[in-house]
Amino acid sequence: MYQKYLIVASKTDKAGINITTHLSQFRENPVLSSMKKSPSFDFYLCDDEIIHTENLDLEKINQYDFIIFASKHRSEKGTKTLSVHAPGNWRNAELGGEKGKVCKTSALFQKQIFEKLKVNANPHNLKDYKVTLECTHHGPLIDKPCIFIEIGSTENEWKDRRVGFIIAKTIRDIIQEFKENPYNEIAIGIGGPHYCPNFNKIQLNSNVALSHIIPQYALPLTEEMVKEALEKTQEEVDFVLLDWKGIGNAEERQRIIDILDKLYISYKRTGEIEK
Repeated sequence: MYQKYLIVASKTDKAGINITTHLSQFRENPVLSSMKKSPSFDFYLCDDEIIHTENLDLEKINQYDFIIFASKHRSEKGTKTLSVHAPGNWRNAELGGEKGKVCKTSALFQKQIFEKLKVNANPHNLKDYKVTLECTHHGPLIDKPCIFIEIGSTENEWKDRRVGFIIAKTIRDIIQEFKENPYNEIAIGIGGPHYCPNFNKIQLNSNVALSHIIPQYALPLTEEMVKEALEKTQEEVDFVLLDWKGIGNAEERQRIIDILDKLYISYKRTGEIEK
């Protein structure tokens, strides 16, 4: 169980500052928190972008149990989003981190913070915002379990105080309420587009908790990618979840099945999950 959380944002990131400013209002006195032995959080504001490992004080980060990166999200379409994802790179490291390496993450934590984000967004008339998972992408690469929670996708959204409050409240709520659930099935996802529509439904409406997601654009799959996703999931993975239609052609589907069979890993299609 995680007790010490670190919220990391960049001083140059309007969304990160928006979130952490609101979150500071929720912070308990550290002395009182330690006396109650309840989970607590601290802030770490970097001078530069947080997706680059070299910009981070890793010695400081390693003093904590779980890291939450509060950040902006940018997209070409400018879609309004509230998003959650694990960091890492399946292939080249064009936006921080290292080639072929992903961070540790928790499927249970990702599921619960995603559910909480959806619940908190609903009463605040944010119908134009899409609450979504993203596939695992970009840096940094650290040695502590972590996630990104982001506001997208333009400066108008990054500075939206309502949205900053909702994400801050979500972070505060999940830190207070997170607990291990032995009844969840743990999975990694393969296939589909960047914003994971099929995996979104499963994360919200089923017993499955997803950790790392390998999108279609990162294929063809390799054994190393599967092993990396398994090793960097904090919980023991029960199976791989395949977005069958979002994998591509029959040849790639067969390649994936062959790799999973070779590694003795169970798999299911998204259509087989009740949601």
